[in-house]
This record gives sequence, structure tokens and C-alpha cells, in this order.
Amino acid sequence: MPETRTRARAADQPLSVAGWATHVPGLTAADLPGSPAEPACGPDDAKDVLGRKGLLGKEPSTRLALCATHRALGLPPGKLAEPLPYAPGTAVVVASNLGNVETVSTVLDDMRSRGGNVVSPLDAPNASSNVIASSIAIRYGFTGPNLAVCSGATAGLDAVRLARLLLLAGRAERAVVVGVEPADPVARALAALRPGDPGELIAGAGCVLLGRPGAWPTDTGITVGPVVRHTSDPGPADGQPAVGELYGAAGVVRLAAAAAMLAGADADAGADGAATTVRCGDADDAWLTVDVTRAGARREAGAAA
Repeated sequence: MPETRTRARAADQPLSVAGWATHVPGLTAADLPGSPAEPACGPDDAKDVLGRKGLLGKEPSTRLALCATHRALGLPPGKLAEPLPYAPGTAVVVASNLGNVETVSTVLDDMRSRGGNVVSPLDAPNASSNVIASSIAIRYGFTGPNLAVCSGATAGLDAVRLARLLLLAGRAERAVVVGVEPADPVARALAALRPGDPGELIAGAGCVLLGRPGAWPTDTGITVGPVVRHTSDPGPADGQPAVGELYGAAGVVRLAAAAAMLAGADADAGADGAATTVRCGDADDAWLTVDVTRAGARREAGAAA
């Protein structure tokens, strides 16, 4: 019985959000919290954030995911100059339902019409369902578990839930959680087949850095609780930004925006204890929610609260 109670307490333990970024091309921080001050670049201009090297052959969704990750890590523009000291043991979990469908469609069409020999060596790796997560891990040297989540409208918070399981089980020290969707014609056509009227798919990415307290170099005072599943619509979440249909990326983008809003309110008001609820999902895939709380002002890990 004591062991059961200990596990239950661990499952309810809040995790620290050490960093965040939203990256929806064309939007600024005034439009979507967590965005850059200037309009976020599109995938063709990802070099402005990441530098030119290493982007050849990368698909739009991978480029957007890398931009969001780079900014969440607080890195200066350009190629990583030296290894990140906290990269070992860091997991990467990516939510994307349609991230590489255009490449998969193109590769299959080419193979059917002209044979496998015509497939470009640059396109072939992009046909992997895990290409976004693996590209992030390779670029930044993250050596922890590497997962892709493609679970429909709940994918974003499903990725947060899986990252939480990895952290609480001791499988990873830290987790980089990314949600991203492209807006190419193939992705938009597939997204339009969803029941109801979800709206036209837009391209965008979000990233949050999760860990136990002290796992990352910076403590922001923002925490997230357990992810909760609902079989019926839990109702609208107050203050959730309406920027367009982000499908599988929505949960992570909304979580990153919520963290940015709470941190901004903290800086403006200097008060503790604010909270909000992030949600994603639909009638087909169910709904997920997670509570985000501001515990205090931004401080360095290990410093007095």
C-alpha cells in the first residue's frame, strides 16, 4: 500500500517548464505569446534562425520544428557553436500527424511511375515517420528516447503525456516536446477530410522544455500537471489563443503560449499563483487538458525561491 501511494504521488507531481517557443510563420508575440518580436519566419527562411548549414533537404515541418526548438532553448541565431551541456539524457517527443505526408506521397508516386531508383537520396530519409524528432536530436545532440506521436487532434498533449512518463520513470533527465504541422497541399487536403468543420490547416510549431525541478539550467516558475483525458467536450479553455487550425501541433503550441502568457503576467504584476488550462482534441479523438501554473518569478535553478 505505501508503494502504491508513492507511485500515485509521483504521477501527480508537477513538472517544470524550463523554456518555450511558438513559431507560426508571420505571427509575432503580439499575435501569439511565445512568438518572436518580429514576424516568425517561414520554412524557406529558417536559415535566419538556424544558419544555412544543415538545412539542405529538410522538409518545411522539420525546419519549423527546429526553429521552435532553437528559440525555446534560448540559443542565438545560427548553427550551434558547441555541444549543449544538458544534451545527454534529454528526450525528444514530437507531435505531428501530417509532417511528412507530402514527401511520402511524392516518393510513392515516383516509385510507382518510374521505379525505386528515381527516389532522391535527400527525400528518402524524410519518408520516415520519425524524421522530425530524429533531426532535432541529431542537430542538438540529445541522446535520450526519441518518439513521434501521430494520434490525431490530441497528439500535442499526448506528446506531453509521454514525455511526462519518460521523466517520472527515470528514462530521461529532460524532455524537449515539439508540435508541428505543415500546410502543403497534400497535408491540407488530408486535414480537410476530418469530420465537422475544423478550419483550414495552417503551418506552425511549438516547443516546451520539460523536466523535474532543477533538471534544466533555468527555472521559470512555470509548471504543468498531469494530462487528463475526457470522453466529452470539457468546454472552452479561457484565454486560449485562436490562431488557426494546427491539428496535431495545437496542444504543444497552446501550452507554449500559455507558459509565455503566465510568465509575462508574472513579470508585469509580480504575483504568484496564476494558472490556466490548456486543451486540445475533437469528437473523434476525445479531448485532453493540462493545468499550467505560475509558481513565482523566473530564477536560476538552485537559487532561493
